Order: sequence, then structure tokens, then C-alpha cells
Amino acid sequence: MSPKSRIPSPDPGDTWVPRPRRRQTPLGILRHAATYLGSCVLGGVLLAGLILPAAGAVGLGAKSGAESFESIPDDFKAPPLTQATQIFDAKGGLIAKVYERDRTVLTAEQMSPLVRQAQVDIEDARFYEHGAVDLKGVLRAVTKNAESGAAVQGASTLTQQYVKNVNVEMAGDDPVAVREAQRKTLGRKIQELRYAIKLEEDLTKEQILTNYLNITFYGHQAYGIEAASQRYFSKSAKELTLPEAAMLAGLVQNPSLYDPKLHPVAAQKRRDTVIDKMVENKHITADQAKEAKAAPLGLNYKDPQNGCITARAGMGFFCDYVRHVVKQDPVYGKSAAERKKLWDTGGLNIYTTLDPDKQAASQNAVSTKVYVTDPVSAAMTMVEPGTGKILAMAQTRPYGLAKEQNQTVVNLNVDSAMGGGIGFQPGSNFKPIVAAAALEAGLPPTQQYDSPNRMDWPTMKTCDGTWKNLSKGKKEGTIPNESTREVGPYELKEAMALSVNTYFVQMEQEIGLCAVKQMANKLGVTAKASGDPLQEVPALGLGTQEVSPLTMANVYATFAARGSYCAPLAINRITTVDGKDVPVNPVHCDQVMSTDTADVINSVLLGVTEKGGTARDLRLDDDRQIAGKTGTTDEKKSAWFTGYTGNLAASVWLGSPGTKVPMRNIRIGGQYQAEVFGATGPGPIWQQAMSDAVRNMPDKEFTTVYIPDPVKRDPGCGTATATPGSATCTGAPNPGSTGTATGRPRGTKPSSTNPTGRSAPSTPPDDGDQ
Repeated sequence: MSPKSRIPSPDPGDTWVPRPRRRQTPLGILRHAATYLGSCVLGGVLLAGLILPAAGAVGLGAKSGAESFESIPDDFKAPPLTQATQIFDAKGGLIAKVYERDRTVLTAEQMSPLVRQAQVDIEDARFYEHGAVDLKGVLRAVTKNAESGAAVQGASTLTQQYVKNVNVEMAGDDPVAVREAQRKTLGRKIQELRYAIKLEEDLTKEQILTNYLNITFYGHQAYGIEAASQRYFSKSAKELTLPEAAMLAGLVQNPSLYDPKLHPVAAQKRRDTVIDKMVENKHITADQAKEAKAAPLGLNYKDPQNGCITARAGMGFFCDYVRHVVKQDPVYGKSAAERKKLWDTGGLNIYTTLDPDKQAASQNAVSTKVYVTDPVSAAMTMVEPGTGKILAMAQTRPYGLAKEQNQTVVNLNVDSAMGGGIGFQPGSNFKPIVAAAALEAGLPPTQQYDSPNRMDWPTMKTCDGTWKNLSKGKKEGTIPNESTREVGPYELKEAMALSVNTYFVQMEQEIGLCAVKQMANKLGVTAKASGDPLQEVPALGLGTQEVSPLTMANVYATFAARGSYCAPLAINRITTVDGKDVPVNPVHCDQVMSTDTADVINSVLLGVTEKGGTARDLRLDDDRQIAGKTGTTDEKKSAWFTGYTGNLAASVWLGSPGTKVPMRNIRIGGQYQAEVFGATGPGPIWQQAMSDAVRNMPDKEFTTVYIPDPVKRDPGCGTATATPGSATCTGAPNPGSTGTATGRPRGTKPSSTNPTGRSAPSTPPDDGDQ
């Protein structure tokens, strides 16, 4: 009788019992499935899903899996990788590195062969032997996962991991999209495999590996092997040693767990595991491994340096201005979305106009003359006449977010749209614009007005009608001069030197407000700093509408360039990391006034810095010609000096950007000032910075014109005198007066003599602003 026909005995000593038929386990089914489908694509799809826990994959139907696989398009395209953008000054010095993701894309040749091999050995040792799916790896993972009941081992190939990284890259900074790209669902695995198959058809293994090393995350904001190498070892990926390469390769699996800064022991253990894998795969010898494992981690770590907040030498505000230029100028993309994409994608080398020496001179002046803890602040911009290039942009309060340290991210030098505030009233800084409009309208340089000490605002023509004073006879309907001694008549040269308000109001009345507004527009003052339109009111000519230092510096640079207005320029050149040029705006200039008009303005503004002028004490160290204009607003809440040489223009603003602090009885930069004027507050800042800035520049003089000295009635004796300072009360001219405007003779000190014949005041003359 065969054992199978034998009847079981109830005898307890008989231990034989019939065995039931062996039942298939989920693991067995999967193994059979792998064997059967191993040579077809669908099998790869099914097995790809098996890296999930075994129980979760048993219910997968072949039909539904195939349909899902076939429904995915095969036009997988990796997006351009976001890279770091570097911003350089005019001499090639790095200002800052900015990025959405810190990455520098390398070619295979720019990477150490050691790091390439280490990454393969630890992530996918059979990378060069299998296709998009590694069936042996899948079966090994299935066995481990089935035994544990959890996903303890993965089976994704390096190509599949690259696809996952691409999906994460495409998700950008959207946390929901990133989580979706990282979800371990069957549908996601099917999609990744389909794309991986496509990549294996289109790219070589070396190309896939290079792409993977450029895209993957290594912790501490480092994306790609170059950023990781620079972050942890302060060297290029080309220079990595064996232990360094192994450490970075080991980081990829879990950058947090193996963080060498926070968990050095775990990082070293992981590094040694990578080294062992390289020995196992016969890519290094046992002796090489022993030496590498004996080496310390050897970190030379550099913290992530991202954004304009890391810019050097006070260049953060200019850096931020460059960012606004790229995101707003149509030359960098027709739409805002295109320009944002260019900036966010990065990988640019931006070579700017910023001169590091002039920047240092400006920053030093605004920082030493005004302390960061003072109740007021200063801002200064330098512009090159004839090109519009911005050479310096500095302010007292540093760039940053720590308000308790008096930091700010508001760029006081520029308009609101470019990262600034609402600007500041320029006061008498605006008067040369009125003079330029009058000269272009045909008035002579000797134009005279009676210029009373106080007058009602007169009726004026606007572009679209007439402005009328509805408050005549009332205080708000009148305009005074700053000093009771300022009584006309005056001509242009003396009126500008003394900044006589009523003179320029009468000039506005004669030419009309429309002419003033149009000249302002030609000179780049197309709107207020806030973006609001300029208002056609008489106070426009006295500087009551807010502008920025950059705007005023460029206005005066136009005078220095003999009437050639050049749009402000911050960028000389942009290249991509592979050396291709990105189109940029070239220098763009237009002749907005005649050279004769500009020459008269320059001659008149030279007088402001000579004896009797409001800026008579602002000589430069080398005593070269300078021209400029002071400006002070109501209650001394803002003070300006904008001045220039033949080849450099600069504007300085001083005041409180927020609370509008009246600058009376105030301590600024450690110095007490009873009352701040344009010549005493911003003037010395301009003087110090410009003296340093022009030290190695050629001395370029202005083209000046002959302007006769004003004929003025002396109220002391009632007769006409050719020289207001004459003691004779006769019509005879002063033999020492030439009537020319050629600047102070070299080597002489500015005189404190007031050319009006009145005794010199104990403080600098007021600049006439109301």
C-alpha cells in the first residue's frame, strides 16, 4: 500500500499525517510573474511597482497596468536646470551670487571620475549593465520587502531616480507639487519607468549619469555635485579626492541623516560604506580603501551665500536694483513671466557698471558722515555723463531685514518700481531744470526779474489749460524767499547762486508750466518716484514733487554731457554659463537740449560753488572744476547736494525716510548742527566721496560761455552798479570782474566774501527752498 492510500491510524505513536497541497504565497506569485514577464515592457511596469510593500502590490492587474503604462506620453523633456547667477562689478569682482537653487551645471569632463564611479557603485552598481529597469534588483527588493512587510529596500535604477529628480525640479518651490512628485504611488512609478525607458533610448549612460549628478540634492541648499563640492570642501568637483567623493556620493540617499556637519559619525560611516562598495566592484584596491577610510572627513564648509543680502561692501542695494532691471526690462523677455523665468532659472553671469572704487568712496562717505544709529540717513548715487552708467549706489543703513540693527531693503536711491520708496522732495535741486527750459524757450542767460522778497503765486499756463491761485493774499497763496535780504532784481547767474525762489517762479510764469514739465520729462523725470504723474503746479519748479537720487544724478549728468541724456544703465553684459551672450540694453542717449543751453547751465552752476554761492565751500581735494546745486525742503526735513565734474555726476540726499525728522538742533555723524542746509549736510558727504572718486580720473573741464555779471540796483544808494559788491554806488564796473564762468583758479581757496555786497552770514546762505 502506498503511503498516499494509507488510512491514518489513531495511534498516538503514529506521527505521519497527510500534507495539504502547497499554497502559493504572494511572494511566489510575484516571482513567477517576474520570470514570465521579465523580457517584456509590461513586466517591467509591474515589477517597478513591487518596490512597494509586497502586500500592496498583489492586487495589481496586468490589464489595468498595461493600460496605465500605454496612456503616458513619451515626450519627456527635462527642464533647464535652475542654477546660480553671479553678479559682478565693472572690474570683475563678485558682488553676490543669487539663486532659487544653488547649482552650477558641469560637463562630465568637469567632474572627478572618482565621484562618478562612487555614485554609481552606491546607488546602482549594475547601472551600465541593465536598461531602464533592473530585474535582478527588483527581485532582490521584493524578497527583502516581503520578508519585512515594509519597503525596506528600493529597486529604482539611477535612471529612474533621475526622472524623479526632474519631476521635483519641475515642481519648483510649490510644496504641494513637490510632495506629489515624491509620492511613492504605483501610478508615479509607472510614469517614472515609462520616462526612464525613453531616456535610455535617447541618451547614453554617461549622459544620464552626468545629468543625475547635476540635478540631485546634497543637502544645505546644494543642488548638483559642483555646489555640493563647493559647500562642503570649498573646491571644484574636478578636484575631489577619493574620501571626499565617497562622502558626497553617500549623502544622496539621505542628506539629513548623513549631514556631515550635524552628524559627522553617521556621515563617516556612510562614506566608508561607499568605499567598501567601490572595492566590492573592483574600482579601487583594498589599500586605497584602507587609506581613504583612515582619512578624516576634512570638511572646509562654506555657508550658503544667497541673494543680495550677501553682497559685499554695501553693494546690496545695487544688486537688488539689477534684479529689478532684469525682471522689468522688456529686453530680457516680452512678458513678466518670461523675465521671471530668466531670473529664476539663473545660470547667468551678469557684468554690471558698478565701479568698486567709486562704490567704496560713496559707501565710506555716507557711513562716516552719517551714523547708522542717527535719526536720519543718507543715500548717494554716482552716474557717468555721456553713458548713463551707474557707477556707485550707497546708503547709510545697510541692506538687510534686521530692523533692530537699522537694516532695510528699501533702496533710497531709486524709484518705488525699482525697489525704492516714494522718493524725496528735491527742493532747489530742481531749479536748473526750470532754467534749462527757459533757455530752450529762447530766454537769454542774462534774463532779469524783479524777484520780490515775497509774492503771490502767479497765474500760469499748463499743457492743457491755466493754473490759477485761489488763495491770493493768504499765506498758502504766497511764496517767500528764504532770507529777508533777498530782494531783486536778479539775473540768472546770481539768482541760481543764491537760490532765489521768486526769481524762478517768475521764470516759470513766463515760459509756462508745460515747458518745465516737458524739460523734466526729457531729463528723465517722467513721474514722481512713487510712479504718480508730475503735477503741473507752480511749486513744481521749486522741487516739491518727490524724486530719487538716481534720477537727480542723471539729470545733472546730462548737463555735464552738454545736453546728451542717457538712460540709466546698470548692466554691461550678460552671458550664460556656457558663454553665450544674452541680449542687453546698450548705452542709449538722446540730445535733449542744445549744447549752448547745457553750456550756459554748466556756467551758471559753476557759480553755485564759487564765492557767494550756496555751495562755495565744497571744493575737491585737487581743486578741479565742479558745478552743482544745493536743495533744502520745508522744515529742513530733506537736504540735497547734486554736483558734478566734467566726467562724473553724483547726487546726495540726507533726511529721514519715514518720520520726516526736522534737521534742526540735531546731531549727525557725531557733529551737532543747529540747522541743516544742502551745503552743510549732504554737501560734505558729496565732497568727501567725490574727492576720492575722481582721484585717478582725468581732469575734464566744462565748456563755458561768457555771461556778463548782473546789473543790479543797490538798495543802499539807489543807483545802478555793475558789481553788486561795489562800495562806490556808481555805474562803473568792478575792474576785477570778467563776467566769465570758468571756475575757481587752481590752487586758490574759496572766498567767503558775499558778492551781493552784504556782510557774509555766520552760516552758509540758505538755498531758498520752501
